[in-house]
Amino acid sequence: MKRAVQCLLCSTMLLSGVFAAEVQAANRGGDFSLSPVVGGITFDGPQHLATRPFFGIRGGYNFTDHLGVEALVDYARTRSTSGGPEANFFRYGGELLYHFMPESNLVPYVAAGYAGVHFDRSRGSMFKETKGAFDYGLGVKYFITDSIALRGDVRHLIYKADDTRNAVEYSLGLYIPFGGQPAPAKPIQASPDLAGPGVTVPAAPAPGGGEEQREPPLEPLPAREPQPDRYKYCMTLNIEFDIDRSEVRPEFHDEIARVGTFMNTYDTTTAVIEGHSDSVGTPEHNLKLSEARAESVKQYLVKNFGIDATRLATKGLGPWRPVAENATDAGKQKNRHIEAIIDCAFDVKEIKPPDTLCMQLKIQFDSNSTEIRPQYHSEIATIGEYMKKYPTITALVEGHTDNIGGKEANLRISRQRAESVVDFLVNTSGIERSRLTAVGYGESRRVAYNTTPEGRQKNRRIAIILDCLVR
Repeated sequence: MKRAVQCLLCSTMLLSGVFAAEVQAANRGGDFSLSPVVGGITFDGPQHLATRPFFGIRGGYNFTDHLGVEALVDYARTRSTSGGPEANFFRYGGELLYHFMPESNLVPYVAAGYAGVHFDRSRGSMFKETKGAFDYGLGVKYFITDSIALRGDVRHLIYKADDTRNAVEYSLGLYIPFGGQPAPAKPIQASPDLAGPGVTVPAAPAPGGGEEQREPPLEPLPAREPQPDRYKYCMTLNIEFDIDRSEVRPEFHDEIARVGTFMNTYDTTTAVIEGHSDSVGTPEHNLKLSEARAESVKQYLVKNFGIDATRLATKGLGPWRPVAENATDAGKQKNRHIEAIIDCAFDVKEIKPPDTLCMQLKIQFDSNSTEIRPQYHSEIATIGEYMKKYPTITALVEGHTDNIGGKEANLRISRQRAESVVDFLVNTSGIERSRLTAVGYGESRRVAYNTTPEGRQKNRRIAIILDCLVR
């Protein structure tokens, strides 16, 4: 019996070494599963039963990426080693499974459970009734794709038949998850009114691409979303509008001049003008009103500063992104505002800080690693130098991942990668930790489809949002 267990454990370790780095899939919370298995069962000596093949089926559900449950049924046709009759062996019950490294394609786990065991002999019976059996053991899943995996298991069974009896099951099988992923969605094109400079509409996969259809369509990127080698220079314009009006009052022309002067000085820049409103009135009306206010600012820039209209896009966001409570008049006034997000291809860190500066660090992490490679230290150090130069600046460090691995694991590793950047800024650049905040968004904010290595690399990113306002 020990030799059989050792053989299966060696096979499991061999699978681990051969396949660990070749496929990217994961054990996911929310998945149901079906697993046909085949293997052998070995009984301890006093039972006088030969080692025989068994066949089984498991049906499971993962509560989280780590924790799951399985119902099981096993059958074997046993044979006596002392001349007795053959018997049908049945085991039916359930197990709890705890998975390690669920974000990996190779997922080891431990299991423990309780089942009924029954021997049905053609003459006589070993058990007068079904007996309860505890079991525990180890297993491993190797994901060939995200929809099928190989699995290997070893279980030690303990049950009572006059005296305590033992058996060992060892098996190989398939693990087929289903039901945990969102329904495939047909890629859609972004609405025409969202197109414009500074608003990136990611390309949808070609129709009929098969695997691409498994992901929901990408949403247009927010205007503030930084891109590699580019900066988002953001200004909040302190413009007050009359209630239900979109005209820019003369006393606020100087605010718009901040944008016009900057864009004339740096004539390769483009901008998105975002209009925002309070919550008074219907959302539909406020959306149209915020669009009209953004358009008024655009037309003022075109007419009075000569900015080419093709360099400006407008977007109305209505009441959906408040910056203050709408319960007071002062809060409503703050929510009726305009933001200008200027897209810059040069290093804006050399000029006066804006209200907010958004940038993306070109950092690549090893798979499942949070360690920052030495070649990226200098890029992070430039952020530290900028924050030292302007000691009132605070920073939000955002970690993002692709969809390889479970959602919980991706959320955790994205946060840990952001924390690694924060630790570097604290320990190497001497920035006070109170000025830095790390947050992980996991796979929830895609900028590309995850169906290609290039798309997944774009999604594995670190963004830094510098808040330059003195409060």
